[in-house]
Amino acid sequence: MKPKVDFAFKEIMYDEDALKGFLAAVLVLDVKEIKSVVIQNTDLRKIHSEDKQGILDVNVIMNDNTEIDIEIQLSEMMIWPERSTFYLAKKYVDQIKEGEPYSVLKKCVSISILDFKLFKNEEPFYSSFHIMEDTRHFIYTNKLEYHVIELPKLPKEIQENSSDVLLWAKFFAAEKKEDFEMLADMNEGIKHAYKRLQVISQDDEKRREYDARMKALRDYNQGMLDAREEGREEGREEGRKEGSNNRALNIAKNLVLANIPMDIIINSTGLSEKEINALK
Repeated sequence: MKPKVDFAFKEIMYDEDALKGFLAAVLVLDVKEIKSVVIQNTDLRKIHSEDKQGILDVNVIMNDNTEIDIEIQLSEMMIWPERSTFYLAKKYVDQIKEGEPYSVLKKCVSISILDFKLFKNEEPFYSSFHIMEDTRHFIYTNKLEYHVIELPKLPKEIQENSSDVLLWAKFFAAEKKEDFEMLADMNEGIKHAYKRLQVISQDDEKRREYDARMKALRDYNQGMLDAREEGREEGREEGRKEGSNNRALNIAKNLVLANIPMDIIINSTGLSEKEINALK
């Protein structure tokens, strides 16, 4: 199975050592600092029309009560910042009940693993965002935090000093056994993730679920491709019509200047008398 396919990703995250290793890499923590992680739920959200194919998210609470939303998205969705902000804000607001003080609010973190280029003018594959002052760059609040990993931007080669977040990103993008094994040798958390991937890949029931999810994603992507092609064809047809009409108008304009009779101009261009008179 490909670990970037959301079904496989979800199963990998159920391994506590793998999940801790991944969170430590993204949040730049010593894995020993993460005493416990609790997965609240994993589901495919389809609340909005943009989420037609479903987007998997893994909700995690850490030992310091930090709430983390991990999402993986394979199809291009350029409104991702708005979408992730909506869900993170909702998670933040849902922590507090009427009458409670604001001090009960805990930090909420969004981690997005994207198989498309979201920030097309930026080269780095990894970006982190905080709410801070525009010019002096001090933190306004540390309660909301975003991390974005763009898999298509990964460098081809891994260096000895490569960051753990790069190793994890390469793991999610990997498809070959030798790549999995190399990454597992370089990072203990990835070693657990690879073992989990091997286990679920040999489970017949999980294989069927994985194949069903792959089919749903392929069908969605094909539908989007067909829709874009249909839109392009409609655009080309409109362009052809517009070009033909412009040529007819130019011809008519020249015939009017030459004082050619109206009926001849109509027959020559296919334009109406009203359209021709507008050229005079």
